[in-house]
Amino acid sequence: MTVLIDYGMGNIGSVVKALAYLGETVTVTQDPRVVLEASRVILPGVGAMAYAVRQLRERGLDDAIRRYRDLQRPFLGICLGMQLMFEKSEEGQAGGLGLLAGTVRRFPNAPGLKVPHMGWNALTDSRLDLLPERTSFYFVHSFYAAPADPSLTAAWSSHGIRFAAAVQDGPVLLTQFHPEKSGDAGLDLLRRWLTQPG
Repeated sequence: MTVLIDYGMGNIGSVVKALAYLGETVTVTQDPRVVLEASRVILPGVGAMAYAVRQLRERGLDDAIRRYRDLQRPFLGICLGMQLMFEKSEEGQAGGLGLLAGTVRRFPNAPGLKVPHMGWNALTDSRLDLLPERTSFYFVHSFYAAPADPSLTAAWSSHGIRFAAAVQDGPVLLTQFHPEKSGDAGLDLLRRWLTQPG
C-alpha cells in the first residue's frame, strides 16, 4: 500500500494525479497508524518549515515518520518533504524532524540570482540510475538542504551555487524538485521508485 501523508500543506492533488496516471492506488491519510502499515510512503510539501513541523506534530505524524523509517521501507520526500527530514532550517531558525544531520539553507543574496529558484534544471553527478545524469526536473524553492554527510547527496544541481537536488539514505529518497510536475522524466522516476523492491 502506497500512502501519501496529508498534513494540511503541499501539492497532494498533483502527486495523487501523477500516481493515478501510473496506475498506482494511493491512500491519502493523516492517521499515523495508516502510515506505519504502508509499504511505501510519500511526504510532499510546500510552504514554511516551522508551520509544517507543527502540523505534523499535532497529528502525531512526526513520530510515525520516525518509526516508519526504522522499518526500512521505501520513503519519498518531495520539496519541503525533503527539507523536513533535516535538523534545522535558516527559515526562521526552525527545527526539522532531525532524521538526517544537516541544515536547510537559503540561497544567497547575489546580483542577478532570482530567489525562489523556479523552473527546469538539470541534474549532475548523479549516483543513482533512478536519477539520470543531465535529466531536467522542475524546481520551486528558496531553500535547499545541506546534508552534514555530503556522501548522502544522490544528485546535484546549480542555481548560483551547487546544491543537493536529491538525497538518499538507504530506502529514504528525498528530492528537492517536484517529480509530479516534471513531465515524462518525473513520471519515469515515480514509476521506477514504485517498482523498486521494498
